[in-house]
Parts: sequence; structure tokens; C-alpha cells
Amino acid sequence: MHMPGAAADGAIVTPAALTQLAWQRLQPECWPLPRQAFPTGAVLVGGAVRDALLDRLAPQPDLDLVVEGDAVQLCRQLSRTHGGSAVVLDAERSIARLVIRGWSIDLARREGESVEADLRRRDYTINAMALPLADAALLLDPLEGLKHLQAGLLVAVAEQNLLDDPLRLLRGLRLAAELGFELEPRSLAWLQQHHHTLAAVAGERVLAELEKLAAAPHGERELARCLELQLLAPWCDRGDAKQLQHCNAPNARALGLTAQEQTDVVALARLAACLSGAGLRKLNSSRKLQQRVERLRQWQAQVTSAASADALTDAERVQLHRDLDTDLPALLLGWSPESAATWMQRWRDPHDPLFHPRPALDGSTLQRDLGMRASPELGQLLHHLMVQQAFGRISSRADALQQAQQWLESPQLRSEGAPRRD
Repeated sequence: MHMPGAAADGAIVTPAALTQLAWQRLQPECWPLPRQAFPTGAVLVGGAVRDALLDRLAPQPDLDLVVEGDAVQLCRQLSRTHGGSAVVLDAERSIARLVIRGWSIDLARREGESVEADLRRRDYTINAMALPLADAALLLDPLEGLKHLQAGLLVAVAEQNLLDDPLRLLRGLRLAAELGFELEPRSLAWLQQHHHTLAAVAGERVLAELEKLAAAPHGERELARCLELQLLAPWCDRGDAKQLQHCNAPNARALGLTAQEQTDVVALARLAACLSGAGLRKLNSSRKLQQRVERLRQWQAQVTSAASADALTDAERVQLHRDLDTDLPALLLGWSPESAATWMQRWRDPHDPLFHPRPALDGSTLQRDLGMRASPELGQLLHHLMVQQAFGRISSRADALQQAQQWLESPQLRSEGAPRRD
């Protein structure tokens, strides 16, 4: 990432040159519709401007445009003329989205009598800059956002702006995690003072910010600050800042994970360190995410290293791998390199019977060959056979049927642990 203010050769870059560089990075000639399609006075604002100046744009960045007049009507008109789908996001405030050829273009009616007035309503100064579409040499920066961008600082525009939408409190930490920036002291004090207001925000919106924060490069640092500032208090029953220390990129790389696996594994582990399944349920998360987090937290509490994993019973060990079939690397963050490497090698083998336990027989076979009926007893037998196969005591269908007959004839075997139910 190239910080604005200096060229690659160390020469000072003027604001005008930076503006031209930002437009070069934005590549408007690649947009799904030309700049001329937008009305006079339209300006590009927000994250696209910031990321263009930081040289961290995605291949198809989300574009946020502020226009005079009815943005919803404009969006529908652009859809009719250029294609794509018009989606109304907020009819009252006249905000709409044009989804076209893989791009997302948000259009919003200008708030206030000028673009500057609109920018002064925003969250942080680095998001309060604008590029007029009609003037490629002009950067509108009434709040010194460029200066703060160069200094790596997150500065809230105004205390009231944070209170107008308390999600902005959490967004500040998310931006700090994504960009590696620091919150300036007064802004940080506002986050601490008004942490309780975040409880009024819809759970889905809070969760979306948290998931972005958990996946950010410096997510563990800023999630720990979330816990410290009590921003997650309404949903967090037992956050573990110590566990967060292990949820970092170096530990994920040490496991030999791909870049995408690293992001996914670390994000899940960070969420689990901050929120329980019950907390995620309050945020209206998917049931699948709740289960993944709850299972990971359970096994983290029960297994802290390979040494303690050795103390698990056979049935518990199989249940661990059933529960964490796809999420096992999240458990291994912070383990010793030797122990983690051994487990990762086996986890990478899709045919490993312990690390990827599968039924030795299906229920229909047992019902047909042994005359059993569908019942809890059948489920217990299937689990028993899975355990035996996982530890190499079953190698064929005949072995499985023989083990099943022995289980049916042995009260002691039947009294052993049954499979855990979610």
C-alpha cells in the first residue's frame, strides 16, 4: 500500500497529483456506465475515494455517489438506460443501489445545501472526502481527511455524528483493523463514553460489522479493544481477550493454510473468542454460525493442547472431529508447531478415518441384516461403529456387522457413551 504524499521514488506528491493518481486507480473507463451518465454536480464519496488514495482498491470497488435531487428516480432511470437492477435502500432519505454487471453503485441524495455540508455529516474524516465526477483535478476535503490519511489516524467528524448512527462506533474499530490506523484520543474517548448506544442498532448490522472486523488484518487487536470498551456487552457473556492473542495471521500461516483459509479460520476463531452461540443468536446470525462457534468454544475449553487431547476418550475424540470437521485449524491456533503440524497433516487427508469420521454402516443395513428398528438404540450402535472404524478396529463390512452383533449382545458396550445430540 502506498501512503499518499510521496511517490515511489520518495518525491513529494502534491494534492493535485494525488487526485489524478486516484482517478487513474479508479479507472472510470472500466465502470459499467460512463461518468457522463451521472448528473452535473455528482461526486464520488466514501470508501472508494479513501481506498483510491491508499492504493487498495478492489478490482470492482463499490462506488458511492452523492447527487442533487431524487437519487431513487435517477437510479431507476440509469437502470432503464444502461441495464442492471435498481434497488431502493432508503426511500425516505432517497438512497438506492444500481447493481450492474458485477458492480454495485450506491446513489444518495445530497444532505444539506452543499457537498461540504453533506461531508460534515459523515463518520470519520478519511471518509469525508469527495471527487467531483466533472473535475478530475479537484479533491473536496473540508475536514483534513487527506492529512489524517497520511498520518494513519482515524478522526471522528463529530460526536453527534456517531450518536446519529451508533454503528459508527464499531465501524471506527473495523476501519482501524482493516487499515492499521490508530483512533485519535478524542474519538476513542467518544467510543468509550457512548458504547451503550450500540445496543439500539439492529443485530444484523452489528453482526455484519463484526464479521468484517474479525476478518481484518489487525482484527484481534481491535476486537480486544471492543471488549475493553464494552462495545459488545449487550451480546457478549464471556469474551476472552487472552484467546484473541492466538487468533493472528502468523499462527494461521504456521499451520500451512492457504490465504483464504487463513482469513476464514482466523475470523471464526476471533468471533468465538468474543461471542458465544447465544450472543450470536441475539445478533440474528445464522444457526450454522452459532453452532460452529459454540462447538469451537466447547472444544477450546476442553482441549488446550495435543497433550490434553490425548486424555479424551475414544468417543470424545471422534466427537471432536465430527464437530470440527471443517473448522479444526481454528482449534490449533496457538498450539505448539509440532503438535499442530501432526494434526494438520492428518486433517489434510480426507480419508483419515479419525480426523474425518464417517459411518461404518448405514442404518438401513443394520435394520435389514440384524432385524433392528429405527430407535435411539440404533443411533447409539451407529456411533459405536463409527468410533471403532475411526481407531482402525473395523476395516470391512463384515467387521462392522460382527462388531454390531457383539455390541447388541454386550450390556457393557451398550452402556458406553452415546453420541452427543445438538
